[in-house]
Amino acid sequence: MSPFIVGSIIVVYFSVLFIISRYTSRNADNAAFFNANKKAPWFVVAFGMVGVSLSGVTFISVPGWVGNSNFYYFQLVLGYIIGYIIIAKILLPLYYSLELTSIYTYLDQRFGRFSYKTGASFFLLSRTIGAAFRLYIVARVLQISFFNHYNIPFELTTIVTIVLIWIYTNKGGIKTIIWTDTLQTFFLLSAVIVTIFIVVKRLDFGDMSVVQTIADSDYSRMFNFDWNSKWHFLKQIISGAFITIVMTGLDQDMMQKNLSCRNLKDAQKNMYWYGSSFLVFNLFFLGLGALLYMYIHQMGITTFPDSEFAFNPDTNAFVNTDDLYPYLATHDFGLFAGVVFLLGIIAAAFSSADSALTALTTSFTIDILGITNKTEKQVRSQRRISHVLFSVLLVFVILVFHFINNNAVIDAIFMAAGYTYGPILGMFAFGLFTKRNIKDRFIPYIAILSPLLCFFISVISIHYWEYSFGYEILLLNGLLTFFGMFCISYNKAV
Repeated sequence: MSPFIVGSIIVVYFSVLFIISRYTSRNADNAAFFNANKKAPWFVVAFGMVGVSLSGVTFISVPGWVGNSNFYYFQLVLGYIIGYIIIAKILLPLYYSLELTSIYTYLDQRFGRFSYKTGASFFLLSRTIGAAFRLYIVARVLQISFFNHYNIPFELTTIVTIVLIWIYTNKGGIKTIIWTDTLQTFFLLSAVIVTIFIVVKRLDFGDMSVVQTIADSDYSRMFNFDWNSKWHFLKQIISGAFITIVMTGLDQDMMQKNLSCRNLKDAQKNMYWYGSSFLVFNLFFLGLGALLYMYIHQMGITTFPDSEFAFNPDTNAFVNTDDLYPYLATHDFGLFAGVVFLLGIIAAAFSSADSALTALTTSFTIDILGITNKTEKQVRSQRRISHVLFSVLLVFVILVFHFINNNAVIDAIFMAAGYTYGPILGMFAFGLFTKRNIKDRFIPYIAILSPLLCFFISVISIHYWEYSFGYEILLLNGLLTFFGMFCISYNKAV
């Protein structure tokens, strides 16, 4: 694809976002930045959240993942549905009853200042890592398709990417994000549907339907019952439920959108519709993955110039699968497919990253710096400083990840989430399901020790029992935090 075309798409795309930002941020105050003045339509929030959850990681990694893990990812998605129901029935009523802006304020009310600051800090760490992983995807695609042509280094690509996000989120915050995410979700889903249509037209399925062809292929195996595999059905279902609880229900980024709805009933409707749509759209991504691998097999494509995607006969697996979809879309499917793909990947990555930057700014401003007894002007000042701070931090983390990453990005995100979100899961669970008080000052030590113990257990379990922990490490982490809190707890009457 011509770098001129790529550059033109980028300019037009961000011009539209800036127009939306200008319109939605008029007369925006701190409340608009943090929760859109609680006037956001639930159906708009629901549609936009689909794009945020899918992100550039799902957009690229899930189709590529099919080559090595078939449709096993769908087991995780089924677990997500359980998680969404728990969020709608337990967490949202709690947040609305307490009238929270930052969900970690609950920890302050339930346990105390140390718990509050620890929970918020682990969120900041988790979301910074997650947002950086997602942005790395789009920065890499832009680098290959545009910036390499002009010998612009990846470091500058990353800086430009973050600056663009900062510009259109700086004033309106979540009020702007709700509407830009809606547009970006539309582009993301359109790109997948168009790509599927193009691949289907190029492949010869004979008398069989597309769905039947995919179902009959080796790639469509959906359930794994090998207990020693990290893809075991039960492990994935349970992990999916808890990943959803922590990465949506206990995540300021996702809950900030839910808390912008007019009332609890609207927020619950948003969660149910969003969860159902998420399941369907992931089936589209998995189906696309199967079609892409069938395509390269039927067309006899074995080499991928300017790409690290390849089949390794020593491991009998594909490597650098994140490159498959971008390569075919920009090199083999024609100009129209390339343009649609580029719009899709930019939309996918930025819909996730812009809301993450807003949530990080919100949490740091409210939870770490504090807004009690401060004027509107003072809060606005520290919010803007926080916005710049996390923009710079994201650049740094993306560059670190760029130099060390050698796995599928989506796998890295979920594994990182198991270690960083585990303490948050344990803290909220202890608060919700027990009535005991704790010695609050010890919480930071427990929150740090639990992930370290998880890592130690995961290493020795492979060595001694040949058991490989997958995403269920999140559950173990939460349980260790819960147990640690019980050890420092006492009855309220004491």
